[in-house]
Amino acid sequence: MSQVAVATSVFGVFMVATVALGLLAVRGRGGLSGGGGGIAEWSVGGRSLGTVFIWVLMAGEGYTSFSYLGAAGWGYNYGAPVMYVAAYMSCGYAVGYVVGPMLWDYARRHGLVGITDMVSHRYGRPWLGAAVAVLATVFLLPYIQLQITGMGVVVSTVTYGAVSLEWAYFIAFAVTTGFVVVSGLRGSAWVSVLKDVLVICTLGFLAVYVPQHYFGGYGELFERLTAERPQWLTLPGAGSGEGGRGELGVGWFASTTVLNALTVVIFPTTVAGYLGARSADALRRNAILLPAYNVLLFVPMLLGMAALFVVPGLTGAESNLALFKLVVDFLPAWAVGVIGVAAALSSIVPMAVFMLVIGTMWGRSVLSLVPRWSSGERQKLASQVVVVAAGTIALVMTYTAPNTLVRLSLVSYEGMAQLVPMLLLGLVWRRLTMAAAVCGLAAGVAVVCGLVFTGNDPVWGVNAGMVALAVNLAVALTVTWLGPREGAGEGDGRPDEEVLARDPLPGDQNEVPYVVSVRG
Repeated sequence: MSQVAVATSVFGVFMVATVALGLLAVRGRGGLSGGGGGIAEWSVGGRSLGTVFIWVLMAGEGYTSFSYLGAAGWGYNYGAPVMYVAAYMSCGYAVGYVVGPMLWDYARRHGLVGITDMVSHRYGRPWLGAAVAVLATVFLLPYIQLQITGMGVVVSTVTYGAVSLEWAYFIAFAVTTGFVVVSGLRGSAWVSVLKDVLVICTLGFLAVYVPQHYFGGYGELFERLTAERPQWLTLPGAGSGEGGRGELGVGWFASTTVLNALTVVIFPTTVAGYLGARSADALRRNAILLPAYNVLLFVPMLLGMAALFVVPGLTGAESNLALFKLVVDFLPAWAVGVIGVAAALSSIVPMAVFMLVIGTMWGRSVLSLVPRWSSGERQKLASQVVVVAAGTIALVMTYTAPNTLVRLSLVSYEGMAQLVPMLLLGLVWRRLTMAAAVCGLAAGVAVVCGLVFTGNDPVWGVNAGMVALAVNLAVALTVTWLGPREGAGEGDGRPDEEVLARDPLPGDQNEVPYVVSVRG
């Protein structure tokens, strides 16, 4: 059997297994029969996932195709600056140790299933949750498109071109939609188990194989890096001022780490993982265990730098294939296929969660404003329809206008960061008014878009998103202190239980009983 046939067969078998595993996740829970479970079962796994499933789900959501492609590409092009990924994720887990249980408890007590629910409930304005859902969708759609593109590149490469990019894009969409519509978050968690087993095994193998095969060991690799490419080992890295990329020095590294560590804990996909947990203790244990997964991030980063000596001269998007160019020509086809499957699943799992949270946000916060879609089962159906629609939009734009969403992706993470004051500050500081939160959000988004799209990121050596967040926070605090204070009934200053009793969201009564007692 030819190399192409072997690699393609391995890939095909695993894709079928992925769909089957995702569908089996809801066997006996009403999913395959098309029945119940409600939106809480579908969107947050019935709040019943234990430490292991939460660990693999959140690790799977964080370890995307960027880990195989972008991390290796950044290691190849810039070197040390790529370490910001491991830095911010580790710091984010520390922040999540505190924030995760807080969000989980707030959502559980009030029957909420996402950040837009929390915003609506905190400020007593369902329209505000709907507005946040629309804004978040704009920032999340590029991630779906990037995962589709990443999987397409991986599949086409590991099948030696037998599967074209166009077919690989469609496979990514079809496989993900095939199980996430039916099984929701629980299916994503089950598929994450398969994905993590393959990722750990394949990257563990590559971490040993590549340095030994090409250099005779890590000692020789680092000797060559130190002697021939020393700038790759220090900030600001190599070529950080080229191609529109600003200076990636210490200021940028520190500000990006802080910004992303704050943002990752309120990112809709992360919150979906939080809300799926069985208990707050499961989240705390998860926050302790997740940094161990970050060790794997160093493998593609380092192999990207190793590729400088094996496949020199890669430019542009081609540098993202640095890791695969090290292995495709020298490993047997079945091994290449397995590595490709691990990378493909690193696209499918986060893509599934992105589609899921977009569907949940629209089903709960946008379409639920229409009376006929306000019941729990109607919200679930609406959310499932939106999942298919969001995936379809991303797929069509991948074919027809890929640069549109890619350009939006430049502000996706920094744009999502502007929700930190509205959500986190709003939950811990009850005096923050709705007007202040909205003004701060508008100012932050305007600043970050202005800086990024004019090529001023970093600005003064600092991540543009951090500058925008500072403006956001300053505006929010100023409006709160100088503006009129909202009275009771407008979401400010009321105990949470009283908010729920007087201002329930559509469908809340289907999730948890009302709590009408008021804390002192």
